[in-house]
Amino acid sequence: MDKDRVKGTVDDVAGRAKRQVGEWTGDTNAQVEGAAQQIKGKVEKAWGNVKDTARDVHDKAKEEIDKKKMESEHPRPVSHKQ
Repeated sequence: MDKDRVKGTVDDVAGRAKRQVGEWTGDTNAQVEGAAQQIKGKVEKAWGNVKDTARDVHDKAKEEIDKKKMESEHPRPVSHKQ
């Protein structure tokens, strides 16, 4: 899991709490700050997801390339059935 996803989750939860406290107390400034922190957290999580996906695609592509390379270096014998 990417560190941005973790940080994003923390910011999202903290922002949600701050926004909720602002709603309970009538503090519009806290509501706005909390909403902004939530948005920041959601963006960080999304960026972390993109990075995780890119890393996964890269790893799978590398595995396929290595597999093809091994197959070309060590071809299987052809059986001739009659």
